[in-house]
Amino acid sequence: MQRAADRPSHHHRQFEVMGAHPDGPGTRFTVWAPNARRVCVAGSFNGWHGEPLQRLEDGSGLWHGRVEGAHAGDFYKYRIEGAHGEWMDKADPYAFRSEHPPGTASQIWGLAHDWGDREWMAQRGERQSHRAPISIYEVHLGSWQREEDGRVLNYRDLAVRLASHCRTLGFTHVELMPVAEHPFYGSWGYQTTGYYAPTARYGTPQDLMVLVDTLHRQGIGVILDWVGSHFPSDRHALARFDGTELYEHADPRLGYHPQWNSLIFNYGRYEVRDFLISNALFWLEKYHFDGLRVDAVASMLYLDFAREPGQWIPNPEGGNQNLEAVRFLQDLNSAVYAAFPDVHMIAEESTAWAGVSRPVHDGGLGFGMKWNMGWMNDTLRYLQRPHFFRRWHGDDIRFSSVYAFNENFVLPLSHDEVVYGKGSLLGRQPGDEWQRFAGLRVLYGLMWTHPGKKLLFMGGEFGQLQEWHHERTLDWHLWARPLHAGVARWVADLNDAYRNLPALHVNDFHGEGFAWLPVETPEPQTVLAFVRRGEAGDPPVVALCNLTPEPRHGLRLGLPHAGPWRELLNSDAPCYGGSGMGNLGRVDAAEQPLADRPASASLTLPPLATLVLVGDVERLDAPSPGADPP
Repeated sequence: MQRAADRPSHHHRQFEVMGAHPDGPGTRFTVWAPNARRVCVAGSFNGWHGEPLQRLEDGSGLWHGRVEGAHAGDFYKYRIEGAHGEWMDKADPYAFRSEHPPGTASQIWGLAHDWGDREWMAQRGERQSHRAPISIYEVHLGSWQREEDGRVLNYRDLAVRLASHCRTLGFTHVELMPVAEHPFYGSWGYQTTGYYAPTARYGTPQDLMVLVDTLHRQGIGVILDWVGSHFPSDRHALARFDGTELYEHADPRLGYHPQWNSLIFNYGRYEVRDFLISNALFWLEKYHFDGLRVDAVASMLYLDFAREPGQWIPNPEGGNQNLEAVRFLQDLNSAVYAAFPDVHMIAEESTAWAGVSRPVHDGGLGFGMKWNMGWMNDTLRYLQRPHFFRRWHGDDIRFSSVYAFNENFVLPLSHDEVVYGKGSLLGRQPGDEWQRFAGLRVLYGLMWTHPGKKLLFMGGEFGQLQEWHHERTLDWHLWARPLHAGVARWVADLNDAYRNLPALHVNDFHGEGFAWLPVETPEPQTVLAFVRRGEAGDPPVVALCNLTPEPRHGLRLGLPHAGPWRELLNSDAPCYGGSGMGNLGRVDAAEQPLADRPASASLTLPPLATLVLVGDVERLDAPSPGADPP
């Protein structure tokens, strides 16, 4: 073991050494508690009588020992005499499994699994490139589906149902809300205590591996929601682990999060950085996750996040940026992409911090993608307005195009938008029942044709009526109702178009793939029209959205070229619950210029509807390399 002064600044595979590892007839234990006076292991193998560990005499702060008779499946805790003489029983920060809540003990466990996803792993880089279609279905495992008596499902049972559901609806990925062990179910997993242990509520670690494996075999990627921003103050977990503020800051102006009543990691300690970076690599390696969505990045970046003046300490330069957190995030992303270049690190970052999804060597944070919270907020605020008032707020719904390519964006309609009194996405639409469903279809049509990858929270795919609650399952009976079934069919067809039309995904992150189109209508403020382009030779795709209940007959639309345009999708079709208004599947454009476009067409735009038109590629002249799109 190296001395602390000689130790490399990064050691990102701590899970191979730390924690409990079965070794022949016994188990090796290693724990970091530099300020402890004594450390013992107490467990089901010794009647919960502490068996002492030895402090390594190298200044590392590690305690280790081998306990004969401790085997896989046994429960244990570290019994620690803290720096001030108090005794505490602590769960193992590196435990691979935890006791089923409300129990808080750690469990000795192995992670062997016979994986069957070799084909997926070999193709993952191509399937997850920035130019690939990525449509994510966000899931809270405990409330997606349950047994008839209300009991939660096992990871394995969820795997089969979830894979079938996502294949039917055409999602390319599933994003799991945090599955690391958490004592309070109502935290949805965001108050993590067992960072290396999937929650026992839904089964064993191998059961979770089966879930990932099953989805992979069905061609579906799996992203894990990961919390490296804060942790709860539960006495059995990381808080004051050895009687001192070990993982957190001692000063509450740095170490306490007032918004979530939780503790903040001390990113200035290399042991804490190693703990977290090792954890990210652990989930990607041992569970084959295809990416991590990093929660609450803004709370990490700003020292004054959710704080009033006097409640925070400026950095050495006098600013509010958490420079240690910036370095940590850059190190985290660099380590992950070095080990797994075909995964994605996705930031939930709600501010205008520059370069979140730009490379570290260019001064960015190094994430692969970032949630577009601006698009989400502007779009939902606009679509909640009564239809009559939308004509005065056209800039709100168009503003996202100004910054759409500043970052590699994911468009999120996540769990945060259907909780805490906000209501469901369907319930937030104005008007009567038909208009609410039509408005929801318009929202999805705009989202799936707008630049950026897609994310939709469970229940949104069929128009869940109630606001989401973690203690009840989704209202699956609504699928029997035509309007709800129509929403699901619309989402499936949008996903199909998104996957199969390169123009809708190849340039999600590049401005040359998007341009506004001119329209002639009495109220252009409430009609959106734009073109999406892929590579040379890919047919262009035009999207039109009518954001009011008034149909637009004889609307003239400027187009990139003359000739036939196929009406591929129409959210007002009867099969989706619409009124059946449209253009009989085809729009013919004449060489009649409109504004800056060389051709135009007269068409019908149905009420509260999205149309998707696909150009006839055989009529296109391939642009020269580097040429600007018309």
